Amino acid sequence: MTQLAFIFPGQGSQRVGMGAEFARSYPVADAIFQEADAVLGRALRQLCFEGPEADLKQTENTQLAILVCSVATFRVLETFGIAPSVVAGHSLGEYAALVAAGVLDFSDALRLVQARASYMAEAGETQQGTMAAILGMETEQLQQFCDTVDGIVNIANYNCPGQLVISGEVAAVNRVVSRVKAEIGERRCRLLPVSGAFHSPLMAPAQQKFGAVLGSVTLHPPKLAIAMNVTGRFATDVDDIRQLLFQQITKSVQWERTLQTIAESGITDFVEVGPGKVLSGLVRRTLPDSRAMNVEDVKTLSVVTDEYGDGK
Repeated sequence: MTQLAFIFPGQGSQRVGMGAEFARSYPVADAIFQEADAVLGRALRQLCFEGPEADLKQTENTQLAILVCSVATFRVLETFGIAPSVVAGHSLGEYAALVAAGVLDFSDALRLVQARASYMAEAGETQQGTMAAILGMETEQLQQFCDTVDGIVNIANYNCPGQLVISGEVAAVNRVVSRVKAEIGERRCRLLPVSGAFHSPLMAPAQQKFGAVLGSVTLHPPKLAIAMNVTGRFATDVDDIRQLLFQQITKSVQWERTLQTIAESGITDFVEVGPGKVLSGLVRRTLPDSRAMNVEDVKTLSVVTDEYGDGK
């Protein structure tokens, strides 16, 4: 039986209509959307299925929507006997991974993500930050640029070889972008359409508010191996996991290291669970000898069940 790693997407993978096919076709998925609406006291399923897109893109909506769709997709995979040995999630996706690993009850994950998204959106309004993707630059050189410009800016996402994201004050990010353009060309960097400087010190106000909510939730020992964003390593102790979730809001996402850690455990097959296929692409760029598939609708589900269903 092939051992699998399930990886869960983060903010930016949302699309109107996500999860609708699964909710119509599979009661386990529909139950997740019903539970989310009941816990949150709002029509999140309607937002996922029908939009409008402008509302779905708002941080306080996006994070919840992706969490719910990812967990619903995970429950559908379970009905086909397709289960992971290892899980990980990119930024927000870490919460769906924690549900899959049994660390968080789904209702608690909803409450945590609701608070996280709200506080991050609030910090984004008050701190005036932004983010930019940088392609084809060595980490050391980009770090030097961040260290030598005026203002707050840091590498926020180590996504894969040659793909980095910086985050910080608008002016500082623009200064780094200008230096990158002069060094490797304009087409190698772009500002991202985000509402704040995620995974940077500018999120400290959100982090402090979130800490109180995080401390009120019960975490259970993981039933599966889970690799965490802040370290890119496996975590087993619930106190460590709690601290890493707290740190994650301002610390960098070590995604390349996370994938390497999973590969070093002997796993070569990855399934991206939830909307989009961004993470599948990052797997292929980081681990070219690995296999990566995604499940976001009935069509992609059939491909994965043909490959891994019935204990294959």
